[in-house]
Amino acid sequence: MSRPSTFSVQTFLLAVALALLAAVPALVFAEAPKVDLARFDYGLRARALAEGVYVVEGANDDFTVANGCNIINTGFITTGAGVVVINTGTSKRYGEQLRALIARTTQEPVVQVVQLNLHPDYFLGNQGFADVPRAATPLTRAGVAREAAAYETNLYRLCGDWMLGTETVAPDRDTPATTAMAPAGSVWTVGQRSFELREFSGHTASDLVLIDRTSGVAFVGGLVFVQRIPTTPHALVPAWLKSLDALEALNLRTLVPSHGPVQTTAAAARDGIGQTRRYLQWLDQHFSRWAAQGWEMNEVLRAPVPAEFRDWAAFRTEYVRNVAHLYPVYEQQVLGTR
Repeated sequence: MSRPSTFSVQTFLLAVALALLAAVPALVFAEAPKVDLARFDYGLRARALAEGVYVVEGANDDFTVANGCNIINTGFITTGAGVVVINTGTSKRYGEQLRALIARTTQEPVVQVVQLNLHPDYFLGNQGFADVPRAATPLTRAGVAREAAAYETNLYRLCGDWMLGTETVAPDRDTPATTAMAPAGSVWTVGQRSFELREFSGHTASDLVLIDRTSGVAFVGGLVFVQRIPTTPHALVPAWLKSLDALEALNLRTLVPSHGPVQTTAAAARDGIGQTRRYLQWLDQHFSRWAAQGWEMNEVLRAPVPAEFRDWAAFRTEYVRNVAHLYPVYEQQVLGTR
């Protein structure tokens, strides 16, 4: 089996996406932030998860002009010696509005930004924090350097004027050395707070998890998607499944995914991890089988998908991307064994 040209793949996927949009009924999810399109106001609100620990929730959706492309959950934590910010959002406007929200919420200054992976909604708000140290893992920093220009172009196409003035301000230093499997990860102290930093992989080459040891709140980035189809442009499914097993073994009490509702009990945290695991396992098993049977991409896109997954946010667009990103990998694996 030979792969189509880039142009033909894009044309094909656009046609399929339009067909899916026509075939699948509109889906309703939890209330999204009150975006003011006329004023380019994201309507950001800080939700306290524990004393001094806040999440700023985005829409559980795909990038659209209607939501300002605000689909990420960011966060910030007061430490007594300043505020630690977890991810800075999709645009210059978002970063500036997040900085203003923090100033309205606490008198502590922002002293540190932590970026959990290389995807654009994690760092394109950095212009609002250009005067603050911005840390990421070495692999994430390399990914930003490699892909930031393409991200800027693609998000301008998707988000329009929400992106005006947005330019990459890259992370400027490494996070403390991290290891996922160490008993307590790497312990990083800021003021009166101690954080565990654990580096996993699978969603991207480097998926950082930050756990506040005082409250037990864990910001798990893109490792977990709750009630939403995962994004997969950098995904390695076997590594991702292994990381989910390790994450579940931590027995987290409060889990903040980058996409989807916050899980505020241990049982809900396990369920959130389980959702992503079930989807990836289904995808892995079926893509392997269909590739072995010689199915082409259009046959995969027409195949039934379990109702649980069809009901998740962004199914109509993200599943098409999942097939485009990952199915050729399974085809190549089959070709390599013949």
